[in-house]
Amino acid sequence: MQIDQTRLKALFREMVDIYSPSGKEEDITAYLWEYLAARGLAVERQPVDENRCNLLISSGRTAPDTLFLGHIDTVPAFDIEHYEFEERENLCYGLGTADMKGGCAALIEAFICAAFNDCLPDNVMLALVVGEEEAGDGTQVLLDEYKFSRALVAEPTDLKPCFEHYGYVEMILRTFGYRRHAAMSDHDTNAIRAMLKFLLKLDNRVAQNEPSTVMNIRDLYSSESGFAVPDRCSASIDFHVPPDVNSGQYVRSLVQFVQKEISHGGESKHEIDFPTVSDGYRKNPDDNFPAILEKIFSVFNRPWYPDSFKSHSDANLLFDTGCCPVILGPGQLSKAHTRDEAVEMKQVTAASEIYLQLIAALGK
Repeated sequence: MQIDQTRLKALFREMVDIYSPSGKEEDITAYLWEYLAARGLAVERQPVDENRCNLLISSGRTAPDTLFLGHIDTVPAFDIEHYEFEERENLCYGLGTADMKGGCAALIEAFICAAFNDCLPDNVMLALVVGEEEAGDGTQVLLDEYKFSRALVAEPTDLKPCFEHYGYVEMILRTFGYRRHAAMSDHDTNAIRAMLKFLLKLDNRVAQNEPSTVMNIRDLYSSESGFAVPDRCSASIDFHVPPDVNSGQYVRSLVQFVQKEISHGGESKHEIDFPTVSDGYRKNPDDNFPAILEKIFSVFNRPWYPDSFKSHSDANLLFDTGCCPVILGPGQLSKAHTRDEAVEMKQVTAASEIYLQLIAALGK
């Protein structure tokens, strides 16, 4: 069995050219439904809300227990002027090339080849989901209907298999002061000053005591006060914590730290929320995915360097249901969500070849 590299590249280009930020995936799902149906695959639309749907591809002959997962949404373009596909110097540029339309195109091509060669196992499903970059609602709807024992998620890992996954804690902190004339500003009433003082302490705590934790101050806002002391400030902070850290306990330690470090003056009023709390995981030693993949890597003479995935992903949701996910996809996480997002076409091709061999091996 061989993938069709020309077809794969054409599909990849078309997918990148279709703008599909979270919440606005209708165009790309319509295109992919027609594309897959035209090539003889059984495609099911799974409603997520009144306008959006996941696409599910399987033999339809039995309930699947093995999932191949890709998300077809991207982050918004924001100030990116040209989000479309562009190839130069052996790299494919464009919004979503690495995260993760390259992985999705590779999965689709692998399933087309498997179906054409009549080796698509009955217990395998490909799910192309929406909403991953925001609330993960597409995968949540998928897991409300199906239960899987194992999965492959095609997030960008530079084609290094990731059997370990970091946990994720999202913290929203708000500080409150008093609105006063700008000339009356002092240390006890300025909400921004209170926030900045705390964030510096928090950053220092993580740097000194948690070298494996990745902390990101994602957003920082204040009230638009004009020539006055701002009475509120809000910060959104991400924590990517190692797989062996209990995220619930980490949240409790953060709450204690906030209560201790924000001063007790007029600026000390605060609110704290944790919209997302997900535990990380390590591989299940009883699962045979790693052994199968290692054999496939050996056949293709690819180096075998298992790694940890340090970002939040739908794999966290899968693990919470008892599934054992492996993350393996083309592209580098460091390139995702950037203005120069790109992936090597040869990595997309290699990923598709690996996926195809894995599908075939699962059918034996």
